[in-house]
Amino acid sequence: MVNNVTKLWDDCLAIIKDNLPAEQFNAWFSPIVAISFEDNKLILKVPTQFFIDYIEETYPALLTYTLKRVFGDKVRLAYKYDVVSNVPDTEVTIKNDNISARLKTNLATQPTQISNPFAPVQYDDIDPQLNLRYTFENYCGSMSNKLAVSIGMAIATNPDCKTYNPMFIFGSTGVGKTHLIQAIGIKIKETNPRARVLYLTARVFESQYTSAVKQNKVNDFINFYQSIDVLLLDDIQEFAGKVSTQNTFFHIFNHLHQHQKQLIMTSDCRPSEMDGMVPRLISRFKWGMTVELSKPDYELRREVLAMKAAQDGLSIPDEVLDYIATNVTESVRELEGIVVSLLAHATMLNQEITVDLAKTVISNSVHINKRQVTFELIAEVVANHYHIDTEQLYGKSRKREISDARQLLMYFAKKETQLSSTNIGLRLARNHATVLHACKQIEQRMSVEKEFRQEVADMAASLK
Repeated sequence: MVNNVTKLWDDCLAIIKDNLPAEQFNAWFSPIVAISFEDNKLILKVPTQFFIDYIEETYPALLTYTLKRVFGDKVRLAYKYDVVSNVPDTEVTIKNDNISARLKTNLATQPTQISNPFAPVQYDDIDPQLNLRYTFENYCGSMSNKLAVSIGMAIATNPDCKTYNPMFIFGSTGVGKTHLIQAIGIKIKETNPRARVLYLTARVFESQYTSAVKQNKVNDFINFYQSIDVLLLDDIQEFAGKVSTQNTFFHIFNHLHQHQKQLIMTSDCRPSEMDGMVPRLISRFKWGMTVELSKPDYELRREVLAMKAAQDGLSIPDEVLDYIATNVTESVRELEGIVVSLLAHATMLNQEITVDLAKTVISNSVHINKRQVTFELIAEVVANHYHIDTEQLYGKSRKREISDARQLLMYFAKKETQLSSTNIGLRLARNHATVLHACKQIEQRMSVEKEFRQEVADMAASLK
């Protein structure tokens, strides 16, 4: 049966390989091994839980089609994976993703152990639980995250700098908090392979603590975490309402901070807005540096899209990148998902990547809140562009810049709203003929003045 399932899985791999770029196939399917196939149940062994999440989210259609074709319509799929991460013989190598080669070598030459607070402590053999693709080289920067990235790099490259200890990073979902703190951990491990760096989520910490209480090993649990040099704790808001866990972490926090060990935490809100947390723990969060990761600005969104496309071997035209960056604004995670969807259409359906395809993909996965363009909004945008007060647009001044701005207000109001020429004129104490003349003047200037045409385009983009 084992030999038979191996042959059948090889047939599946052959189909999948024909439908994916070599980089993706080697990254996500080559490492998978078929274990058994009995009673229509296929069990696959994958390196990590992340593999399961990724391939089922990214390649559901291809995977379903292939399994049914080879194993039959009634096939059911199950997975197994080792709990220990970064095991050399199951390590995945993905091309062109800036994996830290130095860190990979360091980890590969050490006997890796799971970060288990109940096992005998082996201070030189801790598994940092870091995703090796989350490097600084892979992290796109802009003004929306410049401060956080700069502080993170300062911590990573200068271990003696404790000015930013603890570092508390907050921001909404998908803005890059997890990537950033893991990049810090990776850089520290590159500089000092023997440093005891550990990344984990607050939920995992809570689960381990609960197990420690049940096994009467709370002291072992605390001793383990007090031995860490750099603790990277993600989504600490998950501690809300868990008073016992908070109190235990409070003692761990105090010990690490007192002994000059670095703590870096993330949350979806600032410390002062955290509900269900004991006050003394919140006060500790405020000791060092609190920094926000804002929603990605246009520059960052554009860079993320370009990098993700390059990593996936996907060529996306500039006008498509511009459209996506303009309309998908909430998070980096959404942007990456759009690229994955475009990749699926390009590789599986052999579709050309166009703005129309991007519109379809975005409409299927992202809710776009269309901005309502009003007369007042147009007046504000035009006034800001000319650095004048909005009230001046409604006055009688004939100064050149105010007159130009007023004509643009009429032009945009006529083009972007449902207002008639008469209604637009009434708002500005003018008649409808003045509005029509203004629109004609703007169109004539746009046809011959390149710089003015660009100004109008910039203001139109601001409106939308």
